[in-house]
Amino acid sequence: MTIALDRARPAALPATSHAHIRRWLWAVAALVFVMVIVGGATRLTGSGLSITEWKPITGALPPLSAEAWASEFAKYRASPQYQLLNQGMSLGEFQFIYWWEWGHRQLGRFIGLVYLGGFLVVAALRLLPWRQTLVLFGMGLLLGLQGAIGWIMVASGLQPGMVAVAPVKLTLHLTFAALFFASVVAFATWLTPPRRAEPARGRTMAWLLLALLFGQIALGGLVAGSRAGFIYNTWPLMDGALVPGMETLFVRPAFWENFVDNAALVQFNHRVGAYLLLALALWHMLALRKAAPGSGGAKRATAISSLVIAQSVLGIVTLLLVVPLWAGLAHQALGFLVLAMGVVHVTRTEGAARG
Repeated sequence: MTIALDRARPAALPATSHAHIRRWLWAVAALVFVMVIVGGATRLTGSGLSITEWKPITGALPPLSAEAWASEFAKYRASPQYQLLNQGMSLGEFQFIYWWEWGHRQLGRFIGLVYLGGFLVVAALRLLPWRQTLVLFGMGLLLGLQGAIGWIMVASGLQPGMVAVAPVKLTLHLTFAALFFASVVAFATWLTPPRRAEPARGRTMAWLLLALLFGQIALGGLVAGSRAGFIYNTWPLMDGALVPGMETLFVRPAFWENFVDNAALVQFNHRVGAYLLLALALWHMLALRKAAPGSGGAKRATAISSLVIAQSVLGIVTLLLVVPLWAGLAHQALGFLVLAMGVVHVTRTEGAARG
């Protein structure tokens, strides 16, 4: 993202156009952040499979009559989740989960409209060079792909014998949301002039931190999809040991299947990822504070390490309390805040390195 944008920095463009574009992009980023929280609540309340059809246009209207509600409820009663998990659910209980999923989808539509509207203004008024406008177009395609992945994810949970969506597809949905969110934050940061020049230090470590952040979000998606947070609710030990035995971590016939389908290994990998991320964040902070004390990079690295510490503590609390709704949502939200800070750090560090 930063490398492509740096080929034609818009220094000669009017400052007002930058301000408007930045506000639009930060608004989109804020909406995506809210979407992540709403999506987490939809998952944790078991609401994601309550709407069994994907109607991008007509699906924006909720049931408006008793007959319409009865029709939607009948479709849900034909789903495996109802038949295997929720038999006997009342219409009122169905409406509760329906509104969560409906709200999740409407927020997705709203984000798409806000992004499309802003992009059309930028393109029509030629507020950015064509290279950057093309990048924005690509980001829009990524947003559309994210919506399609969302339906593919839901469809996986409607297959015979399923009571929830496939963990891998939920992970893809979350990861692509993180990619789009990161691209928006990167573009908005790139359009914001730095307050002061700073030494170009810690570039490799900043990228490595960002890669680990994406990895942790993906692992978190697998934890959520396999409900791995509801087992082994102790820390620092897991199954009575720091490293569980092979008979716990590798139970699937195919070795690779354990990494996505074995809840024990999924949780263990998420724990190890958190330890690595925390160690790297602290190392990066200490290195920059020693090499460039008081610099923007050192301050950002300090902020990242503080957020990672907070996220680690919150993750432990979430595990020990067996994933209450408030803790699960807070953990997911804070993860995206850490990601945003990591993206800002990489964008600023790259800018300093390229002069």
